[in-house]
Amino acid sequence: MIDKLHEKVKSLLEEKQVELVIGWGKGSLPLTATPVFIKDTKDVDQLIFDHTCRNNLTMYLTKDKKSLGKIHDKIAIIVKGCDSRSVVLYAVENQIKRENVVIIGVPCSGIIEKKKISELTNDMEVLSTQIEGDHIIIKGRKEEFKFKLTEILSDSCLQCRYPDAIEYDHFIGEPRGEIDINDEYSVVEKFQEKSSKERWEAVKEEYSKCIRCYACRNVCPSCYCNECFVDGNDPQWIGKTPEVTDSIIFHLIRNLHIAGRCVDCGSCVSACPVDIDLRLMNKKVEKEVKERFNYVAGIDINEKPAMASFCEHEKQDFILD
Repeated sequence: MIDKLHEKVKSLLEEKQVELVIGWGKGSLPLTATPVFIKDTKDVDQLIFDHTCRNNLTMYLTKDKKSLGKIHDKIAIIVKGCDSRSVVLYAVENQIKRENVVIIGVPCSGIIEKKKISELTNDMEVLSTQIEGDHIIIKGRKEEFKFKLTEILSDSCLQCRYPDAIEYDHFIGEPRGEIDINDEYSVVEKFQEKSSKERWEAVKEEYSKCIRCYACRNVCPSCYCNECFVDGNDPQWIGKTPEVTDSIIFHLIRNLHIAGRCVDCGSCVSACPVDIDLRLMNKKVEKEVKERFNYVAGIDINEKPAMASFCEHEKQDFILD
């Protein structure tokens, strides 16, 4: 597949169909990939795609659009299933012009979550890895471990319904097709089984770990506002200290801001340096939007976002009789 990817990117550049290709390259450390920006055909061999390609690269289409958009008229981007849903989101929210972006889709078999490997290997320094079928061999200086891939893949990947790029101009590799997930919202249902007091205590305990570094916001493809509400001074919505109530308000408001917009790429979970379970509330809001509005973010480029449309049959139980 990687040879076909190189061929396609090279042809797009040679034929002047695009001026820039955004993709993944090999990182400086094991288990890591890094964003690469290819402008010349001689650099095409830098491109990779494997279990280490964590970054949702679509954020460069919005957060860097002032620089990239001015310099390059036509940009190509390589996307997994969740990434392609972000591109669809940008298109329906008028953040990009679909005709100005060439989408190269790839099928995804899941992305490694390094935090899981650290936990399973007691923070061993990883020197090399090797994939063997559905297992991964991880080597350190003195020890070697072998795990099933399902043990160390991102939770988002383990419950991913759309592993293939949904929207694309070119697709490289064999599509996996939509996957039937029976326990997609199991983490939410388990949380809802708790009493209101238990839920509140769990929320306080989880978000008290927050150090307000904003890594979750900075890597989120759906957080592209020029000025975040947390940075506003007039009015100042919340304090900027890591005090627990301020942290809870920050995270819960951010949950509401990405309601019907989160594509469950898992970038925020991987980026959080204190291991907050950010995915729980993301999935909670996603479940609510799906049940109330029958809407899933980034699936249909011709469908209006849930918060920008109205249907008479929508649930309105929040309105008092």
